[in-house]
Amino acid sequence: MLNRLRQMLIKELIQLFRDPRARFGLFVPSILQVLIYGYAATFELHHVRMAVLDLDHSYESRELLSRFESNGHFELAATLENRHQISDQIDHGKVSLAIQILPGFAELLRKGQTAPVQVILDGTDSNTALIALGYINEIANGFAQDYAHDNLMRKAPSIAVHMPNVELARRPWYNPNLESQWFFVPGTVGSILFTSCLTLAAFAIVREREVGTLEQVMVSPISRLEFILGKTLPFFFIAMTQAIAITLIGRLWFQVPFRGSYLVFTVGTAVFLVSVLGAALLISTISSTQQQAMIASFFVITPGITLSGFSFPISAMPVALQYLTYLDPLRFYLVIIRDTFLKGSEARVLAPQVLALVFLATIMLSISVRRFRKSLD
Repeated sequence: MLNRLRQMLIKELIQLFRDPRARFGLFVPSILQVLIYGYAATFELHHVRMAVLDLDHSYESRELLSRFESNGHFELAATLENRHQISDQIDHGKVSLAIQILPGFAELLRKGQTAPVQVILDGTDSNTALIALGYINEIANGFAQDYAHDNLMRKAPSIAVHMPNVELARRPWYNPNLESQWFFVPGTVGSILFTSCLTLAAFAIVREREVGTLEQVMVSPISRLEFILGKTLPFFFIAMTQAIAITLIGRLWFQVPFRGSYLVFTVGTAVFLVSVLGAALLISTISSTQQQAMIASFFVITPGITLSGFSFPISAMPVALQYLTYLDPLRFYLVIIRDTFLKGSEARVLAPQVLALVFLATIMLSISVRRFRKSLD
């Protein structure tokens, strides 16, 4: 059995690597994806184009606007003269937001009253609008506190010195600078393995049926179990190699720390890949052509990545979808890989995720093998 399985593995690897396009597709797209995600995927905003309309023309209004310009998150793209220009700037996509300071802004501040500032945002990109609004609130609150303190220092310095103040001391654990790359790059390992392993394994089995070589293989002395292992194990080893390559890029290129155990990372990756191979095997049983396998793969990949928490927090999803995420192996693997990279979590901490993957892999592989054997009959 071992000799036949070894010959099957050699056949699959030769078939994969003899095609230049296949060799290119095994590793180059994965490397490009991690580089693109590492640089492009971020929760931070820089140089958001804004327009300002200052109808007060006071020292206070200019001081407030200067804080937006020097913040680094915003870029002054237009200085407007009337409010009718705001809609033109936003409608034509010239700016993403506009800040309007009404007449009497400085006078209200000097009287100790609330001075409103209007912010108009392009809500078509709700994510950018929400993040930009958070930056704006932070800048406006900082300006209000500094202005109130300076005003009190001028009028009653003895009182200002003894005024109570609450200062927020931020201490982010595991990611002190809150760098988005530290969040996305480890997650990219899971999403790339999920996509490449699922599609490659599903296509390989369906291709045998499509070109008519499946019947020739099955009349050979090789058993069905050997055939299943011979068709899936090469992609398991290739996916493990991809995981190592992407991890090295994250560590050496993006300087993402790896604080955990390589053993836990390897075990979690292996169990995750077994569950993905089970899904690929299931896709091969319901597909007669590679085109059908591609459509079925995307039907699994898209919700799998969406429900995994790769980009969107699971806690923000509807309750029904939160329960559905427990059927997604990528959800558990992302916890393992991010915790091993950033937190350095021990095996006992990640045991629930590993056991969940073992359960999903067992169920998925059992159903897939059973259905695959029936499809061969």
